[in-house]
Amino acid sequence: MRKIILRGTASGFLLAGTVTVGLVANTAWAQSQNDSSVGFEWKDGTEVYAKVCGHCHETKVGPVIRGRHLPAAYVRTIVRDGLRAMPSFRSSEIDDTSLEKVAEYISKN
Repeated sequence: MRKIILRGTASGFLLAGTVTVGLVANTAWAQSQNDSSVGFEWKDGTEVYAKVCGHCHETKVGPVIRGRHLPAAYVRTIVRDGLRAMPSFRSSEIDDTSLEKVAEYISKN
């Protein structure tokens, strides 16, 4: 098998192009990771409950949680850590602001 060895200008352009593409891609990725702007925000706790929690807790897959006046701190803990069949939700799945809204909604309704 024959090796191809690039020498001279062609190899310099190839190396420079590869490095440039890598730097541009890395910069774009870093900017998207540091972008703290929220693209979507839930209106209130009622909406979060209906769209996220209600799928299980209103269809008898999970226990009834509305009307039990569960403490908001308890709700936040269970959502983040999970309990038995209740999965944990990372902050990338439900942000802290939305979690606060739904915890207050559940504790008061």
